Amino acid sequence: MSTPFPFTAVVGQDDLRLALLLNAVSPAVGGVLVRGEKGTAKSTAVRALSALMPEVDVVSGCRFSCDPDSPDPGCPDGPHEPGAFASRPARMVELPVGASEDRLVGALDIERALSEGVKAFEPGLLADAHRGILYVDEVNLLHDHLVDLLLDAAAMGASYVEREGVSVRHAARFLLVGTMNPEEGELRPQLLDRFGLTVEVAASREPDQRVEVVRRRLAYDDDPAGFAARWADEEAAVRARIVAARELLPSVRLGDGALRQIAATCAAFEVDGMRADIVMARTATALAAWAGRTEVLAEDVRQAALLALPHRRRRNPFDAPGLDEDKLDETLEEFSGQDGPGEDGDDDPDPGPDGGPGGQPEPDDAPQGDGDAAARPEAGEGGEPQPSGGAGEQSPARAAEPFRTKVLSVPGLGEGAAGRRSRARAEHGRTIGARRPRGALTKLHLAATVQAAAPHQRARGRSGPGLVVRRDDLRQATREGREGNLVLFVVDASGSMAARQRMGAVKGAVLSLLLDAYQRRDKVGLVTFRGSAAEVALPPTSSVDAAAVRLEALPTGGRTPLAAGLLRAHEVLRVERLRDPARRALVVVVTDGRATGGPEPVALAGRAARLFAADGTASVVVDCESGPVRLGLAGQLAGELGGTAVTLDELRADSIAGLVKDVQGSRQGSRRAA
Repeated sequence: MSTPFPFTAVVGQDDLRLALLLNAVSPAVGGVLVRGEKGTAKSTAVRALSALMPEVDVVSGCRFSCDPDSPDPGCPDGPHEPGAFASRPARMVELPVGASEDRLVGALDIERALSEGVKAFEPGLLADAHRGILYVDEVNLLHDHLVDLLLDAAAMGASYVEREGVSVRHAARFLLVGTMNPEEGELRPQLLDRFGLTVEVAASREPDQRVEVVRRRLAYDDDPAGFAARWADEEAAVRARIVAARELLPSVRLGDGALRQIAATCAAFEVDGMRADIVMARTATALAAWAGRTEVLAEDVRQAALLALPHRRRRNPFDAPGLDEDKLDETLEEFSGQDGPGEDGDDDPDPGPDGGPGGQPEPDDAPQGDGDAAARPEAGEGGEPQPSGGAGEQSPARAAEPFRTKVLSVPGLGEGAAGRRSRARAEHGRTIGARRPRGALTKLHLAATVQAAAPHQRARGRSGPGLVVRRDDLRQATREGREGNLVLFVVDASGSMAARQRMGAVKGAVLSLLLDAYQRRDKVGLVTFRGSAAEVALPPTSSVDAAAVRLEALPTGGRTPLAAGLLRAHEVLRVERLRDPARRALVVVVTDGRATGGPEPVALAGRAARLFAADGTASVVVDCESGPVRLGLAGQLAGELGGTAVTLDELRADSIAGLVKDVQGSRQGSRRAA
């Protein structure tokens, strides 16, 4: 077994180490989500924590690590006889990003369950992590259904495995730690809220600290055991402090004053739900125990807010996590020393967030503009500088307010990564048939299995009520679900798009589609064209946030090299197919259809568009042409691409619903007239 890097030897990263230690003191805090750039000791610190966790007593021979003092009455290995137990170090179990559902929660032997009625259960990683640490590196890349299972188990303290009416339950209480690089995509806000604490980590910019990081890492790589021995005393001291804090924790008093500060802080920052209040209370209590105190102080509440609230303030997926510390201090000061309404009755029981700065959103929280003015392109861009020349570059326009868009999908049935956009064969979804299993059976098709086994019962000597099932009889259910696609935006940023101040509305539409891509778990890419060339503003990535940032800074002006934009997009797709052949693409071209610059620009654009049609690539043209006279160039481009065209107005989901309703009504009227 390799020697882990000592936890106390990690340089800097004070918030990360504190959050991990607080969860070691009180696992009820709810785990830690560590966000940060690559190479910032996220994984090193988490793996090092396991060496500090106190040993646990387990029932001898129990695969589910039952506590001998209070064994789980529903343990699949139970009931347990009192007396026999063993001590072992707390485990740290790593969940790989590509793990299957059965590897996470465990699997039932369906063949034995059907033929013998025996619950033969093979435990998964949740059972291994019980009373220890479950670590998920790159948790933002984990499939949604696995994240749901993981967080449900963490919230309930138990794991349930259901297979065709056969169920197994076992205890699963663990310290959940996830790490992620935001550049590779964000977690959904609903999932962010399920992590108790979050910390942002970044590499130090201080040369002396960076030198010390390198020095310690090189010393550890040269002699891991010797390096760990030099830090053994510090490790033992921290381990003893964790044990002492755990013993002190039940004696810590959370007074009414601290509770009011917690409630006021959550209200001031407009945090949804009550989970934040509960997590802050548990964190503040753990902080007091860690400091060796039996009373929660205002400084504990402040530190708890900095750890528990930043990731819960995201209203929009493109909002960056963060907390205004000045507003936090003002709120805590306002409610300091208040233990609830006193006997004199002059305490204000409901100051509320509306009377002060706490109820107002931060200016940076609304990059897309404000209110109805931003929804109207002519109003939202009234302050934009006007071009100095007919084809000159203009300053970036602000995006109009996002809206709910029409669902755009790739036709046919794919087999790509799990998502929510297009139809696909998937592990989860609607059952559409059955087949012989390839490898381990994961989803039993019961009717097909019985149908395959029924003709052979007499030959197999069946004499009792049980069904004699052989391996060859088992049938795997084939299911239809949804997949995530690569949505490649090809955005016209030329001078013709800036005319009549349309770019704000165009950016608002693309931002709306990006929001839709975020919700449907797509990868996105951004190609822009203007002047004399096209560029890949953002290579395909899972970070929709990065695409929104690039879009916001997009300048306009110059000619319209439509062919160059299409050719660059075609090349991006060619390379991406080599990297991820199972993921299908949807190309969204945002343009008015004009093509200028170079010899025969319109014909060249048509030939470039036909490359997509020849490849069978799904495409949509968002027609940005406006004014009383329309040339219909975007519609012609959609025909060359083999796709469809929608206007900016038709892109809205409510407009599409009305359009469909009108079409259905006209069809019914035609039938009645006939």
